[in-house]
Amino acid sequence: MSSPVHTPPLVIATDEALLLISYLKAQNGPLMFYQSGGCCDGSAPMCYPDGEFWLGDRDVLLGEIGGCSFYISASQYEYWKHTQLIIDVAPGPGGSDFSLAGPNGERFITRSRLLEAVE
Repeated sequence: MSSPVHTPPLVIATDEALLLISYLKAQNGPLMFYQSGGCCDGSAPMCYPDGEFWLGDRDVLLGEIGGCSFYISASQYEYWKHTQLIIDVAPGPGGSDFSLAGPNGERFITRSRLLEAVE
């Protein structure tokens, strides 16, 4: 008898990212994330007050981190669908003023790992 295949979440957050999310939620209320694939922000995860980013018909709900929905465009999903996105925090300002930042200028970054064939 074969064991069931465990599918890990496609997006997770580090403890540092979860702390920053909690802080930003306390300051701004409910939040949402969008995995950028644009020219200005590279592959930065963008954090917005919930509902302040207009989603397209083809955007994909990748999962949830810290109680916040995490979306990605359909074209970016095709590129990233074999990876697990790991949302982390880095010091310093991000590439734009679009995303919410931490109290000391921290920004969210995306790390990734390829999913194993059995995942």
